[in-house]
Amino acid sequence: MATQVDLLKVREYGNVEFLARQMVEGFITGLHKSPFHGFSVEFAEHRLYNTGESTRYIDWKVFAKSERLFVKRFEEETNLRCHLLLDTSSTMYYPEPGYGKITFSIMAAACIAYLLQRQKDAVSLTTFAEGIDIQTQTKSTPSHVHKIFQQLNALLQQPPLLRKTSAAEVIHQLAEKINKRSLVVIFSDMFENVSDVDHLFSALQHLRHNLHEVLIFHVTDKKTEEDFTFDERPYEFIDLETGDKVKVQPNQVRDSYQSAIRNFYHELKIRCGQYRIDFIEADIAKGFDQILTSYLVKRTKMK
Repeated sequence: MATQVDLLKVREYGNVEFLARQMVEGFITGLHKSPFHGFSVEFAEHRLYNTGESTRYIDWKVFAKSERLFVKRFEEETNLRCHLLLDTSSTMYYPEPGYGKITFSIMAAACIAYLLQRQKDAVSLTTFAEGIDIQTQTKSTPSHVHKIFQQLNALLQQPPLLRKTSAAEVIHQLAEKINKRSLVVIFSDMFENVSDVDHLFSALQHLRHNLHEVLIFHVTDKKTEEDFTFDERPYEFIDLETGDKVKVQPNQVRDSYQSAIRNFYHELKIRCGQYRIDFIEADIAKGFDQILTSYLVKRTKMK
């Protein structure tokens, strides 16, 4: 299982692709079987032969009937089209930029991208906060996936910025743009508006209405963000999206905080269940097996 030490290696090696490959291959070895599947190439259409190009794909049967040279065109048929959505808002840099939710999410997305590449599935990467920052095409070629790894590497080195998240608006935009049935995988702490989840679920319902499958990895540092495990001494808590500060003793707010956050998480789970959205609690202390296992379960269901 990947641990905090593994994530610290990301900084040391500066190579997301290398570490993703190591973690995925180790995970697969642990399963004692490979989930990798081949891909097929299916005939798509004809086009006129252009003088000088290879005659390899000329359809001679068509030539015998029409006495005109046509070339078979092929298109790669992937098993799956997957869109990776990565929240890069300020709260994702908690509890610290060097090892926080953002680093965990980057590596988790890289692991899934590597697994998709091995399965010859098409993948795209979208990063967002208040709007879309990066949005790649959806392809399965090694060069394309390599570029995604490069973008994840760059994101890993990016210092935290003071930015809120507008996940709902971004998801609405993507729902309009994704024109083929796909799996949408979201990495986010979902801290957009804990008092009103209707706006967020309107966007997620938009994806489901368009027949896309949705897998949400709710990325948290469970120890502090849910259990509120802090020593009993004065703390200054800082809102990472607004910069607002408040000084309190943990025991003064623990009960009310835990009640509010657990109600929020419960609402997320209930609503995801209603919309048939896979909701996975991803604690950054538990490594990446939880991510890859959940992805493979979802992948199997979609066949």
